[in-house]
Amino acid sequence: MTKPVRINTPTLLTILRMVLSLVFLMFVLSPNIWARAIALVIFLVAASTDKVDGYLARKNHETTDLGAFLDPLADKMLVNLALLALTYLEIVPVWVFAIILVRDFAVDGLRMAVAKKQKVLPAFPIGKLKTTTQIVAIVILLFSLLLDSDFIDIIGNIFLYLSLILTVVSAVHYFKSANIFKLKSK
Repeated sequence: MTKPVRINTPTLLTILRMVLSLVFLMFVLSPNIWARAIALVIFLVAASTDKVDGYLARKNHETTDLGAFLDPLADKMLVNLALLALTYLEIVPVWVFAIILVRDFAVDGLRMAVAKKQKVLPAFPIGKLKTTTQIVAIVILLFSLLLDSDFIDIIGNIFLYLSLILTVVSAVHYFKSANIFKLKSK
């Protein structure tokens, strides 16, 4: 008989981030300014749960396999759904979103290949910096939807392209790091 999975507070926060990602998407795609303001608040709340769930899991020694699996998935849901919406709204170029999305799939595939070798490819600081920069870019670009300011657009695009550079650099770093596991089959 399998043991029931106990869902702790950090995992609940991760699940909340996933749900909020979908709710965010509904609001941000509305043409109403009030709906987009709500979307910005939802995005900020969802993004903040990532720091809180990690802090609580470490502080209370509540790290779980389920939480470790869901946390990066929730991060990717939040960021990629936001970028998808901003691409649909013609704020983010399609090719930028495509590179970010392909990198996420490639690194996840790499992690699965490494896991087959009974190894773990950890999250690296460059990957965390990439995610943080993406979130900052998204927040600024969401503000630009509300304020229609060229200055805010420029700042948002600076962070967007910085996050794109970090996306590519982090992908290279992950693939170089995974090389130590000799993933080639014989």
